[in-house]
This record gives sequence, structure tokens and C-alpha cells, in this order.
Amino acid sequence: MFLKIRPTPESIIKTEICVKFLSNQAASLKNVIEEEPSGPSMKTSIPGPNSLELMSKLKNVYNLGAIQYIVNYEKSIGNYIIDADDNVLLDTFTQISTLPIGYNHPALMESFKNQSNLRSMINRPALGVYPGVDWPKRMENILKQVSPKLSKITPMMCGACSNENAIKSAFMAYKARERGAREFTEDEKNSSIMNQRPGCPDLSILSFKGAFHGRTIATLSCTHSLYIHKMDIPSFQNWPIATYPLYKYPLEENERENKEIDKSCLEEVEYLIEKNKNICPVAGIIIEPIQSEGGDNHASPDFFRNLQAICKKHSVILIIDEVQTGCGPTGKFWCHEHFDLPHPPDIVTFSKKMQMAGFFHSEETMPEQPSRIFNTWMGDPGKTILLETILGVMKSENLLDQVQRSGKRLYSGLEKLQNEFPELLHSLRGRGTFIAVNAHGRPLRDTIINNLKKNGVQSGGCGQEAIRHRPALIFQERHVDIYLDILRKILKEISGRN
Repeated sequence: MFLKIRPTPESIIKTEICVKFLSNQAASLKNVIEEEPSGPSMKTSIPGPNSLELMSKLKNVYNLGAIQYIVNYEKSIGNYIIDADDNVLLDTFTQISTLPIGYNHPALMESFKNQSNLRSMINRPALGVYPGVDWPKRMENILKQVSPKLSKITPMMCGACSNENAIKSAFMAYKARERGAREFTEDEKNSSIMNQRPGCPDLSILSFKGAFHGRTIATLSCTHSLYIHKMDIPSFQNWPIATYPLYKYPLEENERENKEIDKSCLEEVEYLIEKNKNICPVAGIIIEPIQSEGGDNHASPDFFRNLQAICKKHSVILIIDEVQTGCGPTGKFWCHEHFDLPHPPDIVTFSKKMQMAGFFHSEETMPEQPSRIFNTWMGDPGKTILLETILGVMKSENLLDQVQRSGKRLYSGLEKLQNEFPELLHSLRGRGTFIAVNAHGRPLRDTIINNLKKNGVQSGGCGQEAIRHRPALIFQERHVDIYLDILRKILKEISGRN
């Protein structure tokens, strides 16, 4: 038996608005791709004269050490970044993996023509104290659409502060479980003010060699990729550091050995938890599903399932850092969805492609007292509006499917190049378009990246020898082909082949 429901005028209007919204999103993406340049076009060296002139003005007030060139963001579009000298580069790096639907997407531009959205952005509120009337619905919508099966969300300002406050949440949850129902004692209150026990207990977060979780104080103690991040900064020296699995490639030829690597790394994690019990107990483990800055290091689904089991066994909070892997680049919205975990992680942090930052978390990691996880803004309505629009585009254009198609083509093409130039490339790995391949040594890697830029491709490296790929979700097969043709030309030149 079927129940017939007569649509109300209001429901018809809402349906029409939804259909119109999705069709507009689809048209927007088609238009932005059509308006893109047909390919890279280089007019000057990089940085060109206009970039150099602007950089010379900037250097009086700004550290230029990491700047590559000055960008014309008004002209940049879709998958193409255009610099101050009108050099057009195919962007496979997208602002360190932060642009989900490319440059100047019309749907994003349209977002702030809406006066209500504009007011939400310009009247930037202290959301932890004075949220706007639209805020409950926006948070509910985000939770419904993309929460990794966790019931709570805490917005933050950036990836580093998302991880920093996730770590604080793990400590608070650990002590709340230990304290039970009792209130804070006067001794705890007074000693905490002076950085003393028992108010400030000896607790630790276990992290992994090669990790990058940010540049705030606690996250730096969990970051172990480059010395320049950490030099001269005091750290929590009792926080344990485990070995992240570093596999031998190709995976299908090294299955037995890689399983032994998993086993050894997991045994080390459990050993460190036990070792620290009476010194500085491990309250949480923080880990990236793919170590990004550390070299695009992958760990197997089996490793992550066993790691979660260890956390459950020892009542340790599991924090999955999806700042770089979240919002679709691996072909699933969250990378850890590839692992088929029996339970959701306790905390999942996000930023970058999500535009807004923060963490999803369980009821257990929600502090009972107010203002314990807090800052002035507690997020940004403007970034949340952008995320809502991005999610609409992702849905209307089936962009996760596009990522899988483009990723398959990119992986296959890189595999052919690796086989053609084994003296230059090795250890191809990846999920979706979140793909990396190693060069034989850092000097060669840097030469390839520099030559890509000279030939109109913005790319990036990580670790000591990895070339990492971080294109937008709108990166299509034809963009893959343009990139692969340019990369092959460069590899032929480096190898000295005709």
C-alpha cells in the first residue's frame, strides 16, 4: 500500500528552487570549463618583470622567502592560475590543495550577491557567544551532508588550530573519564593557573614520524617532517613518536614485506602507549590518512583498522587529520572512508578544500563546561557559505565521480611514464587524484618541478623526493592529458632522449 501525499504550494516552490539551484550549478561548471584557456601559455620567465616589481615593493614589509610569483586572481579561472605577467599555468597544486572547484567559479561569485549571505560575512560575529539566526541551520546542514558519522561539530579558523583544539579535546575527554562526576577541586583550579599538577597533568599525544599537523605549539610537537618548522620552538618532549608505515612499491610485489611493516609499526604504537602509562599517559593519537607534507606516505586500511583497535583497547582518543585529504580529492569525501573502519574515528579535523575549518567529534569529546574550546570567532560564516555552495556544485556535477575518472587516467599515465623512465621516477601511489610519484633524489625532483613551471604547469613537492598532485575536483581528463604531455616532454629532455 502506498500513501499518496498531495504537494503543498510551499513544497512545490522549494522543489523548484532546489532544481533551479542544481541546474544553475551544473551550468556554472560547464561555463567555467568552457571559459578556461585551451592550455598553458608562457610569456616570460617566472617570476616575470611585473611579479619582480611587485615583490620588490612587498619585501619592505613582508617575508618573501616562500613566494614564487604574484598572481592575478581576477584573471585566473577554473584549473588555470594566471600570474602578474599573464603567464597561464595549469594548476595541479591549487594553493596547497585548497581550491575544490577552481578559480573564480561563478557559483561562488554568486554566493555573495545574496544580501543575507553578504551581511553574514561583513558582520562577522563571535560565534561562540553571539551566533546569527542562520547559524544553527548552517551547522545542521553541514553535519547532515558531510559529517563522518559523528554527532558534533566545532568550527575553527584554520587547519592548525583545528588540530590544536582537537588535541585539547582529547586531553579533556581523558581527564573527564578519569574524574567521573566530581567537580574540579580547588587544588586543581589553583595549580592550573600556575602550570602545575594536578590542574595541568602530565598527558601526551602520540604522533608519527613524517607527520605534519600544523605550526601551533601542540601541533608542532606532533609535526616531524622538516626541521625548519620546529627549529628554536620548545616542544613537549615526553610525547611519543611512532613509525609511520613506509611501504615498498609496487605494492602487489611487496605484499608480505609491507604486512610486516604494518605489524612492526603497530607493535611500536602499543609499546609506546604501555611505556608512557606511568610517565606521561597517551590521551590521544593523531594521524593523517595519507602523510602529505611528509612525502605522501600511505598506510593500508588494515593498518588503520588495527590502530583503531589499539586505541579502543587502551581508551585512547583517535584523531584523524583530514585537513589535506578531506573534501573529495581521494575519490571519497573523507579519505578514511577507504579504510572500512568498524567505528567512526573519535575526532576528524578538516580545513583547506572545505574552506571553513574545524573538527567533527563524538559526544565523549564535548567538554561539559563552557568556554573550554573557544576563540573569538569560532569559525567564519563567509567560509561556511562557500562550503555550502561547494557541496552543491559537488553534488550537481558528481565531482567525486569526476575525481575517480581523472585519477584513474592520471595514475595510468604516470605509471606509463614511470615504466618509460625508471631511472627518473619510482614508487607511484595514490587515491583519486591525490597521487604522488617519487623522483630519484631531491635535486632531480626539484628540477622536474622547476621545469614544469617553465612549461606552464604549477606543481608541488613534498618529503624529500615526491612530486605530489593536488588538482581541483573539476580537473578533467583533458587537463590530465595536457599535464602528462608536458611532463613526458620534460622527462625526455632530462634523460637526454630524442
